[in-house]
Amino acid sequence: MSPSTNDRLLLTTGAGYWTTHPIPEVGLRGLRLADGPHGLRVQDDDDPDHLGLGRSAPATCFPPAVALASSWDPELIAEVGTALGAEARAAGVDVVLGPGMNIKRSPLCGRNFEYYSEDPLLAGALAGAAVAGIQSQGVAACIKHFAANNQETDRQRVSVDVDERTLREIYLRGFQIAIRDASPWAIMTSYNRINGTYASESRWLLTEVLRGEWGFDGVVVSDWGAVHNPVSSLAAGLDLRMPGRPDDPRPAAALAAGELDETALARAAEALGRLADRTRPRSAPPVIDYEEHYSLARRAAGESAVLLANNRQALPLHFAQGSSVAVVGELARTPRFQGAGSSLVNSYRSTSILEALSQRAASAGTDLQFAPGYTLDGMPSGLLLEEAAELSRQADTVLVVAGLPPAAEAEGRDRSALSLPDDQIDLIRELSASTRGTVVVALVNGSAITTKEWRESADAVVEFWLTGEAHGDAVADVLLGDVNPSGKLAETIPLRLEDTPAYLNFPGEHGHVRYGEGVYVGYRYYDARKLEVEHPFGHGLSYTTFDYSDPTISLKPLEDPVAFTAEFTLTNSGKHHGAEVAQLYVEDHGSTLDLPPQELRGWRKIRLAPGESRRVTITVNREDLQHWHPSANAWIHEGGRATISIGSSSRDIRLQTEADIPGIMVRPELTPFSTFGEWLEDPAAGERIRALLSERGGMRGRAGDLYNDEGSRASILSLPMLALVEFPGVPLSQEDLSLAH
Repeated sequence: MSPSTNDRLLLTTGAGYWTTHPIPEVGLRGLRLADGPHGLRVQDDDDPDHLGLGRSAPATCFPPAVALASSWDPELIAEVGTALGAEARAAGVDVVLGPGMNIKRSPLCGRNFEYYSEDPLLAGALAGAAVAGIQSQGVAACIKHFAANNQETDRQRVSVDVDERTLREIYLRGFQIAIRDASPWAIMTSYNRINGTYASESRWLLTEVLRGEWGFDGVVVSDWGAVHNPVSSLAAGLDLRMPGRPDDPRPAAALAAGELDETALARAAEALGRLADRTRPRSAPPVIDYEEHYSLARRAAGESAVLLANNRQALPLHFAQGSSVAVVGELARTPRFQGAGSSLVNSYRSTSILEALSQRAASAGTDLQFAPGYTLDGMPSGLLLEEAAELSRQADTVLVVAGLPPAAEAEGRDRSALSLPDDQIDLIRELSASTRGTVVVALVNGSAITTKEWRESADAVVEFWLTGEAHGDAVADVLLGDVNPSGKLAETIPLRLEDTPAYLNFPGEHGHVRYGEGVYVGYRYYDARKLEVEHPFGHGLSYTTFDYSDPTISLKPLEDPVAFTAEFTLTNSGKHHGAEVAQLYVEDHGSTLDLPPQELRGWRKIRLAPGESRRVTITVNREDLQHWHPSANAWIHEGGRATISIGSSSRDIRLQTEADIPGIMVRPELTPFSTFGEWLEDPAAGERIRALLSERGGMRGRAGDLYNDEGSRASILSLPMLALVEFPGVPLSQEDLSLAH
């Protein structure tokens, strides 16, 4: 039995803030949705607390995407997703609103802590791993925000003005990969407009691309309050409008007037029915071991830490009997381990850095003292600065915990600078001048920050990002060497805000933001401009060292979905167990498109004991080599000569070789406006044009002079054929063009 028309109308909008309508007559149960990119936030339907914590149930706060992305570890992220899915199932949640996977177009985006990377392949693969983990528990993952939601400024209305190639290659590609790899059961539309049309009202986006080209068969749900015209949204391909507005008369009126097709309601009802079946409980709810999940959050945070610098082997720290350590920084005492906004989790438990280190110091007989050094409101305090400096003079090691305070980054607003607060910069400089020992800086932040103002004052710097609830324990594990940091940057750290690709086009003005940098986002831009950066994409040091050797490339035939495999030997040449993320980049030399110097096309994370070597294989799929060709309106890899680079970061290339990769040559469709040169380059049309010229005595007059002179030939080859046939001495006509083509 199918739902009635009235029931179908009811299904297109939520029953409240977090639930859908049940239709008992047809056996369709209501569904519960909850925020949960990195931890569950279950709310009270009758007393919703949309942006606060007061009425959300305790849950594990796992590291946000900004940290997990630095692990470059799909298996780890799938494990976190599985734990998150289990907590959702135990809480009666059917749909987890996450992961967030928008591209980090600018480091200023206030919500970057919820997103993975500046690279669509990395973002898509890692988000797909999270989806697979969540859905393994019979809970739907809802990837978001679809699409081009790359800023918080004016996000409810701004029009992202972007060309199709850029949109597809950079901002849609990650979603496409996650859908290909993991088949998420839901997707959330963004607030913004794309080229003037709201994402929730774009038939091209939701129906032609998402369902038609990608084969998505899940539920398309709006972001909360993103639907302004429910009739247009339903017609475009939206299934579920959130939160609930069942009293809105517009869809029913449009249906009665013939302005809304019944098939749109049928599609939405079918999708919701499929989602209800996919998430139907098939066993008793799991019993959650929150201590076990705390341990997972701790391990994930440690795996995601990025060792940015380690001069004179200042790390790992060694707590020993009689040694002294000064821990400085309010963020050591007041833990900040997640971002603000709709993803804020009421964590099951948490540990501060000061607590964790104090316990370790007491066990080792190390004298550990603390000074706040600064306040979280950014107001400078000479008293706090002097107190911290005096403490550092007496210490063998000074650990500064620095970072961005909660007010600096949050949903709903963007940042204005890349630096630490001024009082923290002054503190690091002062402590470096005061101490007789080493200065180590532990960073706690959800968005990229530059260290250029103070990096010479630190002996070592570790980027911990936002770590989740096991904050203190995870930081202590890495600093003391219990965990060897193996994280790699999933985004470039620039030297200056002025160097960033979107600097002149962020966040836009008068309701529009122009993506003028095109496909040159992140490392693609810095590499093309040959700009110095503070830390390149993929960078991350270790307490050990790795050597790369003996590369071989195995090409596959064109019909194989795998383009090639790269093999090489990786050796842990240091003294500690460790993990290396080996990255593979490809530079295409034969494309007819304007391409970045290199693009990430694969990676592997390998764990090795000291002295151990392993033969490593990275498989590159042909689909992941493709670019969007506007002239062909298709994804194509043209093939030809390519440089294949393997290394420890995008700018630490250890192995490099060239290969001739099979591909498909792109021939632009010939029209009267195609140039003379383009006509001649086409195998069939060029042969016919040359034959006509030969039959008719060749080109004469001024046109003939230009054509026959090597130095001037380019000028006539650049003429559109429609213009060329008008020149005296050219023995061709418009009719010949149709015959030749």
